[in-house]
Amino acid sequence: MNLGPVEEELAKARAAYRNRGRWGEDDVLGTLNFVDDAIRAHAASLIRRGRAFSLAQGPRGIEGSGPRAATRWRGLGHGDDNELAEHGGSRTTADDGGSVTGIGHLAGACTGRGVLLDVGRAVGDARGELPDGFPILEEHLRDTVEAQGATSSVRRGDIVLVRTGQLGRVRRLGAWDRYASGAAPGLSFTTLGWLHRTETAAVATDTYGLEVRPCEFTEPVVSPLHRIAVPHMGLPLGEMWDLETLAEDCAADGVYEFLLVAAPLPVTGPAGAPVNPIAVK
Repeated sequence: MNLGPVEEELAKARAAYRNRGRWGEDDVLGTLNFVDDAIRAHAASLIRRGRAFSLAQGPRGIEGSGPRAATRWRGLGHGDDNELAEHGGSRTTADDGGSVTGIGHLAGACTGRGVLLDVGRAVGDARGELPDGFPILEEHLRDTVEAQGATSSVRRGDIVLVRTGQLGRVRRLGAWDRYASGAAPGLSFTTLGWLHRTETAAVATDTYGLEVRPCEFTEPVVSPLHRIAVPHMGLPLGEMWDLETLAEDCAADGVYEFLLVAAPLPVTGPAGAPVNPIAVK
């Protein structure tokens, strides 16, 4: 799938999916504003068996990557579009601990209803894996919801976890270093419309970079989905989440919703931070 000229598509997406200013100029939460007290209370009521799943994996061997090679959130200071972070602040300001964009602001906000969309099992191969370079389209997300049933319907304020199955392949074939910049399955740039329309609070996947690689544009561009999702939508992005055990349990009991507590470290300044997400069913 090849999209049109890069700048033309980015300009359309900025205009269509812009949330900047939606919650005020001093907002620090972005789309996590969709998660209110009622949603968190409902999420707590989803606990039936009391079983908890850690969705974290420790740092992997990627030279020079440090903690970035562990399960992480990319927060609102991770500006990739013309060096802008959320609310139009400079990326330099964000990385230096700007009052609006530091990841520490999200420490108390990343709790709510989690939903697993196991796209790898729904549309992948016999191992439940998508091939590298596979773009997950909106139709794949809808097909996954239909295949999994009502507990995977995505609602306003949900934290959506998308399993590609790549982590299982990494564990069979080697460390993340071979996947850090290579081809990978992931979200298509075109899913920005779905994420915006469903008022998803945050989204995470089991891949190093969340979006499909190589990108879908005929011209080379780095992380086009990130360029819109973070600085313009205010959407936190999770990467390298370990969804394997959770996915097996969901497939076994047919329940794909759960309480998710995924607080990043409350550090001041950085645009992202490691996280140990806990799903409780």
